[in-house]
Amino acid sequence: MDERTRHFRRLRKLRGSARRWSVIGGGLAAATAVLTPYAGIGIPDAIWAAAAGGSVALAVWRHRDHRELAAIEPPPAPPAQLPGAKLVAAVERFPAGKTMLNEVRRQRERYAVRGSAVAKTWDRLDRASSTLQGLSTRLTGPGSESVLEAATAEEWLRDLGHRVASVERAIPLSPADQQAALRTSHESLSVQFDDGVTAYERLVAAAASWVAEDGQPIADDRHPSFFRLIEATDRLRGLADGLNELRQYGNKPSTAA
Repeated sequence: MDERTRHFRRLRKLRGSARRWSVIGGGLAAATAVLTPYAGIGIPDAIWAAAAGGSVALAVWRHRDHRELAAIEPPPAPPAQLPGAKLVAAVERFPAGKTMLNEVRRQRERYAVRGSAVAKTWDRLDRASSTLQGLSTRLTGPGSESVLEAATAEEWLRDLGHRVASVERAIPLSPADQQAALRTSHESLSVQFDDGVTAYERLVAAAASWVAEDGQPIADDRHPSFFRLIEATDRLRGLADGLNELRQYGNKPSTAA
């Protein structure tokens, strides 16, 4: 629920509460005026009067709260969601659904640059991006900063790739006297895109080196888990041999003395 909806819901609750306590307070005040005897006020009459006074006070407070809230400018309305946005949000809550949607988006972006000069370089960017996603969970400490830098660089590269493809498609549609300038601009953008993807691939290679070195033990050539596996294997083998000896001992026929 957005803030604007909460604002108006609270406003409706205060208005309904003010009306409800006004009716209750008016009814109790009328009952008190009618039922209070002329000869004096007893304990039941004091209870009626106290209830009437409390109800009227609550009604006044609710009306005041309603006026103060109504005087506040409501929050702006949230942007309208596109058709199917709720379904997409629901699917993205699941890891498999999020993976599927990311693949669909990737294929849609790949389709937008098909047949252009940057199509092969775009495939290189996709492979590097997928590789970095697999490494990102292991890039801890100083290596985690490279993940944010890579995300910013990837966004820029994909926008640049779409721009190169758009300019390339516009060249045949342009007047003959403008095509030379567009080709020059297209070539310059293509070089920028290729250099950017190459730099991105180097970043991914550096991230892979970090993950590989981070997984190496410092004092030994092998990870302690390796030796624990060896110990667990020897322990299980010893148990198995012991059980085998017990089974063979139990199967021997007994000899009479």
